[in-house]
Amino acid sequence: MTKHIDTILIFLEEIWNNEESPLKKYKDLKGSTPFQILVSTILSLRTKDEVTYPVASKLFQNLKTPEDFAKAEVKDIEKLIYPVGFYRNKAKILKEISKILIDKYNGKVPSNIEDLTSLPGVGRKTANLVLSVAFGIDAICVDTHVHRISNRIGLVKTKTPEETEFKLMEIIPKQHWRKINYLMVAFGQTICKPRNPLCNKCNIKNMCNYYSQNYF
Repeated sequence: MTKHIDTILIFLEEIWNNEESPLKKYKDLKGSTPFQILVSTILSLRTKDEVTYPVASKLFQNLKTPEDFAKAEVKDIEKLIYPVGFYRNKAKILKEISKILIDKYNGKVPSNIEDLTSLPGVGRKTANLVLSVAFGIDAICVDTHVHRISNRIGLVKTKTPEETEFKLMEIIPKQHWRKINYLMVAFGQTICKPRNPLCNKCNIKNMCNYYSQNYF
């Protein structure tokens, strides 16, 4: 399957350019600083993009920096980030992270995965997205879309997102790592959906394990 990587990437870029996915529609609302990108990524956990990013945009009109969040009451953060999923827990996490960034990192978001994943509520997926989007560092962010699609197509055969991340790092050229997340998310939101994928619209179906197993 590795020999088809270039073909797959070309198709995924066509989908990004031609389909109006929620991620594409709202991506400019995720914030303009590493801290805001970290916040919006935490808000996005188990929450749809069409909910997350308008909330993030409204949030950043009121709270912009770690200092703002550290000073705010948790209940006020809750009100600002509702209706994202698990908003009460996320409000506590955002305040706690803000205090840590101020106390330990001079109010700056660290730019390495070890320090990022030491922050409460920050796993590899969130850390890699921050590294990629906020700092321009080559990293593969594996969320549910990337994990599902990579296995469905047959790029990998893995059980966890972390396994998928490291397998994709082996087979995808490093210069393409940063684009994998947003390309596959858009593909997953528009065509390769969790249920009833639109295989008739997919130009890589003839390379796809799911298609060959279900339609032949």
